[in-house]
Amino acid sequence: MSPAEKVANAASEPKPRDRLIVALDVPTVDDARALVTTLGDAVSFYKVGLELVMRGGLDFARGLTATGKRVFLDMKLLDIGNTVERAVANAAETGADFLTVHCTDTKTLKAAVAGCAGTNLKILAVTVLTNLDADDLAEQGIMATPEQLVERRARLAAAAGCHGVIASGREAAAVRAAAPPDFLIVTPGIRMPDGDAGDQQRVTTPASAIGDGADYLVVGRPITQASDPAASARAFVDEIASSV
Repeated sequence: MSPAEKVANAASEPKPRDRLIVALDVPTVDDARALVTTLGDAVSFYKVGLELVMRGGLDFARGLTATGKRVFLDMKLLDIGNTVERAVANAAETGADFLTVHCTDTKTLKAAVAGCAGTNLKILAVTVLTNLDADDLAEQGIMATPEQLVERRARLAAAAGCHGVIASGREAAAVRAAAPPDFLIVTPGIRMPDGDAGDQQRVTTPASAIGDGADYLVVGRPITQASDPAASARAFVDEIASSV
């Protein structure tokens, strides 16, 4: 990479604060709104998932984007192609930056990519949920380790034209090695070195995930359930800043 390319690449990379995505995994829009107010300028990017979507979360997401916040719609879509394509097109109208689709087959992935054409929405393919381990995959009839399946599905997503994947920090390095340079890796299951893993099976620290190639980190309870959520968010941003 030439010096000019390095400068351009550095300028295009998100700032540490913008790499942190706070998961608004709360029951109601009022709860989510209160958290956003509490977090203030410490956070610029939020994940809105199924729990909140079922309680008016899409309108809430539109409100966030209208105020300049970034939004990741974690919908994990999986359906026939026409339905996925139309759903993605509707999701793009919220102004969201990211939308998730399950990475199970090329038809679903290509339909999602078609649905976001001409918009700023980026499609992220969910590889293997971070609460699953090899035994869970075997129960589904998948005779592969999580690491093997993540890499296989990341290649599938890239070939289908997706903008990136959701993958745990433990697989980030393998995805980075297998995918195109501009392929996004968004990593959930992030904990501080002394943090509680909770119901997650494949967790990692901010420094480890960033070092292995993750672009964005999704953090929920370690921030939203902290005694001082804004201070916790700033601590995660500091960890990210020290790792890039």
